[in-house]
Amino acid sequence: MQPILKINLTCGKTEPWLIPADWQKQYIGGASLGARILYDSLTRELDPFSPEAPLLFLTGPLTGTLGPSVGRFVVCGKSPLTGIWAESNCGGFWGAELRFAGFDGLWVSGKADHPVYLWLNDSNLEIRDASSLWGMETYDTRDAVKAELETPSAKVLVIGPAGEQGVLYAGMYCDHGRSAGRTGLGAVMGSKNLKAIAVHGTTKPPLADAERYAVIRSQANRELKEDNEAQVLHDLGTSGVADYSEYIGAMPIKYYHRGSFPEVDKISGSTMAETILVGKSACHGCVIACGRVVELEAGKRQKGPEYETVEIFGPNLLHADLNAVTHLGDLCDRYGFDTISAGNTIGLAFHLFENGILTEKDMDGLTLNWGDGKVIELLVHKIGRQEGIGVLLGQGSRLFGRHFGAEEEAVQVNGLEVACHDPRGASGMALSYATSPRGACHNQSDYFFVDWGHNEPVLGIETFDRHGGKEKSANVAIHQNWRTVNNALVMCIFAMVPPETTLELINASCGWNLTLSELLAAGERGWNLKRAINIRMGLTGANDKLPKTLLEPVPDGNSAGFVPDFPAMLESYYEARDWDPKSGKPSPERLNALGMTEVSRDLWG
Repeated sequence: MQPILKINLTCGKTEPWLIPADWQKQYIGGASLGARILYDSLTRELDPFSPEAPLLFLTGPLTGTLGPSVGRFVVCGKSPLTGIWAESNCGGFWGAELRFAGFDGLWVSGKADHPVYLWLNDSNLEIRDASSLWGMETYDTRDAVKAELETPSAKVLVIGPAGEQGVLYAGMYCDHGRSAGRTGLGAVMGSKNLKAIAVHGTTKPPLADAERYAVIRSQANRELKEDNEAQVLHDLGTSGVADYSEYIGAMPIKYYHRGSFPEVDKISGSTMAETILVGKSACHGCVIACGRVVELEAGKRQKGPEYETVEIFGPNLLHADLNAVTHLGDLCDRYGFDTISAGNTIGLAFHLFENGILTEKDMDGLTLNWGDGKVIELLVHKIGRQEGIGVLLGQGSRLFGRHFGAEEEAVQVNGLEVACHDPRGASGMALSYATSPRGACHNQSDYFFVDWGHNEPVLGIETFDRHGGKEKSANVAIHQNWRTVNNALVMCIFAMVPPETTLELINASCGWNLTLSELLAAGERGWNLKRAINIRMGLTGANDKLPKTLLEPVPDGNSAGFVPDFPAMLESYYEARDWDPKSGKPSPERLNALGMTEVSRDLWG
């Protein structure tokens, strides 16, 4: 791999940093490698908003190679929202451009004494004044930086006003609305007075066997383009699954308190395709092109929403206006904060208001009636501008609920809001949410796809009923290991590339001769390392739990009356992982078998 560029914003010092070769093979790249690099830096005492807090941007060995859906990067650090391990990965073109500039990562620390942005043009880095950009929304910032640089092909990663003002779930944005949205690292970037990072490069990423790699990746892209699921994503976007998700009771409705939404057709990907859709957008080299381009006004094109945004601002709030939901997603992108956390926290406010815990006085005089799009939009503006109740809403559902004495009503795990795949409709997600290293995350294991019938037998994953129990626990662990490999490459989880092909791509690009079992071990190693980081930051096995709402049955829909047998599932999961049932720590025997002796000593002495 190429060097990482270390940047200290306090003093302006920069230096290249070489990734140890053994770390590359043990952790591959992306988020797993990020965990290894930051292992010594992330402690319980570290304030995520302090100058000492690291912000690490990393690519993977396939980023920018025109392989199947591998134009991505990750950003890692300590989350101000959760207080634990943070990672967020992002598509678009910025990650590929970073590799073209000759670096596989940027390691940012310190704090500038005024707003700045970084300009990395091949190997030349400039720290430029961004005072005139401070306060700008994301798209305007991107355009202003490009205009100042007079380099239209530069790729620009930015934060919006939310990141500047410390909204705890602020994200980073690039290209056509692609976001590193979860865990609040945009607020960490803002705390460093870093408004944007522009990159431009002219070199090709290194490949150990470029000729062999070209053959494998061309075939993989052809097969991916013909894949049925990829075609659905291309035609309907990710919200193409909305109808099915609602049908089986896996769609959160009325803040996770109902199981059916008769108006789901009004906000589905099919309806979007038939009404406001005017085009598609793709990340670097991706043949799927799941991004949506829509028109709400004639001649005015904008990004269309993906499934999570459609659901969290739609059925979650009993809101069935697709145009309004699209507008709400656009507002979140422009202010620069995560739609899932925002919609979830707003949903909590509606739920508490309905139950008399909140009043108009608490909500700046607003009456919260389910489905009221005008009130939802006002709350989004209040979060983005950090006005009134928006200050509390900007702290996420856990702290918002705690402020009003109702933390147990918040649908979150370890501070991160649950995404839009209800485990009462796809039970494997119960373990995915409860044990994810960054809190309730659907990208560390989108096991709902397995519960829906998408399987990879070569990985040893079996198919069980979507309402199954502990028999699928070992499956979830394997799936998490595999997704950890994806997040190390960094490969989009929508790329249904066979594991055998993925292995060939890695070996050809890196010059290795890994087996599939060794590749899965690399994923397991990354998963356990993030677990160790969280344990050092204060988490224990007691944190592996679901919010009470998800352990209560919904009254209607095709999952009515069902709740996962979570205690039995978790016990079986610990056995499969070889984690200590009392402390939640990976056993020293398992850590040593993975070559993680240093981690074993740290956790066990």
